[in-house]
Amino acid sequence: MTVSIKSEDDIEKMRIAGRMAAEVLELIGDYVKPGVTTAELDKICHDHIVDNQKAIPACLGYRGFPNSICTSVNHVICHGIPSEKKQLKNGDIINIDVTVIYEGFHGDTSKMYFVGKPSTHAERLVRVTQECLYKGIALVKPGTRIGDIGHIIQQHAEANYYSVVREYCGHGIGLVFHEEPQILHYGTPDTGMTLKEGMTFTIEPMINAGKPHTKLKKDGWTVETRDGRLSAQWEHTLLVTATGVEVLTARKEESFD
Repeated sequence: MTVSIKSEDDIEKMRIAGRMAAEVLELIGDYVKPGVTTAELDKICHDHIVDNQKAIPACLGYRGFPNSICTSVNHVICHGIPSEKKQLKNGDIINIDVTVIYEGFHGDTSKMYFVGKPSTHAERLVRVTQECLYKGIALVKPGTRIGDIGHIIQQHAEANYYSVVREYCGHGIGLVFHEEPQILHYGTPDTGMTLKEGMTFTIEPMINAGKPHTKLKKDGWTVETRDGRLSAQWEHTLLVTATGVEVLTARKEESFD
């Protein structure tokens, strides 16, 4: 398994790509409201990336994906395709996943949004899933093993009576959208690859309210919970530093000091 260690020049470009991706998520929140379609959200994000940032939306055309962002609503786990027919309604939860390419380097991030007023159980699922991501991030430093990250995420999800999706995981990222290593969101402590300074990858736990089982729709992209219950996901792109971690896609509302 070959893992790329990024140079200072690479890292600076990834910082810019990461900040751009975070900016898109900061921008789109004001538009997530009842009545908007996921296609409208996609156009707003696309236009900002292309026209304002002068960057490239990585998802558009990636292995045939038809849009610039992924919009995963309620029981959709990941890779939801924006559509004119999908109009958001009060109480929905939606994950918006954005990847921006700047000078060849990728910044990949996603955030959960509430449409109007969420139910108590939806709000709890979204909060616990974000806590899973933050607990994983807190472990990132040279010497940590990938199994440690997966274990703490799994432990927190299952302690809250949720389940971890197994088929989809975090990934190395840089000039390539998806590269080694794979970052599983479940696992055993003190197993797997050891993290080294200069590695960049995503952590992006997908946590289900019900069972962990998934189903892929006929469109070849949209992944849903098999039992139809809610799912949530949060994602950041991370850099392993000499002493810990830098969150390359941190939004202004977040603090990782």
